[in-house]
Amino acid sequence: MANLKAIRQRIKSVQATQKITRAMRLVAAAKVRRAQARVQAARPFTKAVIEMLASAVKEISSVDLSGLPLLHARPVKKIALIVLSSDRGLCGSYNTTVFREALGRIQALQAEGKEVSLIVVGLKAAAFFKSVKVEKLKSYTLLPAIPSVQESKLISEHASALFTDGVVDAVELIGTQFISMLRSRVIQIPYLPASIPNLEAMEQEEHIDAIASEPMSPVRLFEPNVYEVMTKELIPKYLENVIYQALLEASAAELAARMNAMTNASNNARDLISSLTLVYNKARQTGITQDLLEIVGGAEALRG
Repeated sequence: MANLKAIRQRIKSVQATQKITRAMRLVAAAKVRRAQARVQAARPFTKAVIEMLASAVKEISSVDLSGLPLLHARPVKKIALIVLSSDRGLCGSYNTTVFREALGRIQALQAEGKEVSLIVVGLKAAAFFKSVKVEKLKSYTLLPAIPSVQESKLISEHASALFTDGVVDAVELIGTQFISMLRSRVIQIPYLPASIPNLEAMEQEEHIDAIASEPMSPVRLFEPNVYEVMTKELIPKYLENVIYQALLEASAAELAARMNAMTNASNNARDLISSLTLVYNKARQTGITQDLLEIVGGAEALRG
């Protein structure tokens, strides 16, 4: 009976765990749909910023563009990596995949003789890279569950200051792109010096038809001049938006990974409960059979 009691206790423990994983799966499923909606809602704004930046670039000569601090490329001796992770666990291989990509990039850059430093976002990245012998320039942890422009502005301004002050010669972003509920991929984006986005390539990637059938774009006036607008507004806004979009994508990918992980955990708990129940029933049947044999044996002994 002691063995049966232990099996019953284990079944109850697994059932309690299954209730938790089911609840977490439902919460993640509800949140990931809202996160997906935020990602899709932010993409038109990203496209509008890129369109305005591309139109402003046409007004400036290549010589003037080379004078913009955030666009100025120089020989790369030290590079900073912005690594996006989550503050919480229980999301499968979401963080592990990002860390593997970041470690591979660090090793590749060090093999080229370049110094590497990190700007980590999320408690998991801060804990993981604590034991890695790489300089940590800044850590952003315990950010709001719903990414906001304020956080992206803080990260963007800090990275831009490091670049313009000459602390680093380039900045790259490593995060996760949300593709669907079942699929995401790790992305590695050159962040600084800022590169002027190619609007035509983006339209082809998104399968957007040429704008020949649409009305012509309005003429834009930049005050006081296009150079100052790009330096103080357009380029910083574009860089902030890159971070903001990356945070949105990472949030949606994290929630989707958590939903899938909790679904798998619930299914595994169900299978484990079934196998434990089978073992329990067999042990109980064996005990009953043994009791019957003892009773019959005792009766036969009394007759004899």
